[in-house]
Amino acid sequence: MIVVSDTSPIANLIQIGRLELLGEVFQEVLIPPVVYEEIMQLGNFGIDLSDFKQANWIKTQSIRDENKINDLLGDLDAGESQAIVLAQEVSADWILIDERAGTKIAESLGLHPIGLVGVLIKAKQRELIEAVVPVILELREIAGFWIGDKFLARMKNELGE
Repeated sequence: MIVVSDTSPIANLIQIGRLELLGEVFQEVLIPPVVYEEIMQLGNFGIDLSDFKQANWIKTQSIRDENKINDLLGDLDAGESQAIVLAQEVSADWILIDERAGTKIAESLGLHPIGLVGVLIKAKQRELIEAVVPVILELREIAGFWIGDKFLARMKNELGE
């Protein structure tokens, strides 16, 4: 399975000390160079990056077609743009992306986006975590992960938590 990630899913899991969930769910995650750079900048804010630096299952991969990135930069940031182009180039099974605009563009290009909540649901299905909602609440509190109260209530109901 080939998985490419944008910055936010990795950065959010780093902030709550649960980066390993990504590796346990997907075994290997590819990131483009700018996503690596954006994650490394978190260290400037006092965020511990040791788990990220030791995660040998996260691999940085360059992009071949820079022109495709430039085409996306008007609508998306550099990380999202590079992640989408890399996902296309490697025929990724999944692209990890949370932002609405990036998700829509990825879908329009035939990619299969999954957000951090979707990753947590997969982790629960594989019995890597007991419940999704407490992790979401931790993400909200510690990482500033935005998720609406109505969506959260629906998640609680659907997941029986």
